[in-house]
Amino acid sequence: MLSLHGVTVSFTLPSGEDLPALGPVTLDVAPGEFVCIVGPSGCGKSTLIKVVAGLQPATTGAVTLGDTPITAPSPRVGLMFQSANLMPWRTVRDNIALPLELAGVKRAERYAAADEMLTMLGLGGFADAYPGGLSGGMAQRVALGRVLVQKPEVLLLDEPFGALDAMTREQLSFDLLAAWRQLKQTTLMVTHDINEAVLLSDRVVVLSKRPGRVSADLHITLPRPRQPETAFLPEFAGFARAVREAIQVG
Repeated sequence: MLSLHGVTVSFTLPSGEDLPALGPVTLDVAPGEFVCIVGPSGCGKSTLIKVVAGLQPATTGAVTLGDTPITAPSPRVGLMFQSANLMPWRTVRDNIALPLELAGVKRAERYAAADEMLTMLGLGGFADAYPGGLSGGMAQRVALGRVLVQKPEVLLLDEPFGALDAMTREQLSFDLLAAWRQLKQTTLMVTHDINEAVLLSDRVVVLSKRPGRVSADLHITLPRPRQPETAFLPEFAGFARAVREAIQVG
């Protein structure tokens, strides 16, 4: 279980005044659950992800994974940002294998793991390509593979598809769902796209205006596996409307 217990984050302004940015937030995410975080701009969604990743200390409260507090980056938690941040001098395979290389995994083993990710994400023919020759969507697939190759228990996604065009974004969403079904990772994803949140998640958690607090926690009971046609179900429109109203009220 991934748990946030009364988490708050405040920043100190140059004037010495405290600026509350988040919380208090209390939230439990069950093993293997897919949860999307939405809310108005500036409500602390990305700050929440950084706290769970161990990159931003909580001012008060705590984050735990099972019985273990998260206070620093951990191999049990993988994080993907909006920017792919690939190393242009490394091949696609070597970019994906980088975390395993840094962990001291032997070349043959890390390449085998990277090739597994390449196949899963539809990049099998691009192992020896370089990032400069990739489209934006392909680069994000590589970035996702670089996180997944570590097989973290928790996958954190901070607007990973926000810079992509609509069609590429949709395809990557289904690639992500396919990987999630196979790897069964607990997933926490920040998005500004209400339809994307409903399409992907088991629950949509809505944060209020800054400092963000949980103003709604909506269970999305659409059948899985989700397909492009899922977005045309009457129930889909109802869930999307409920999330939109929760954001407006919050």
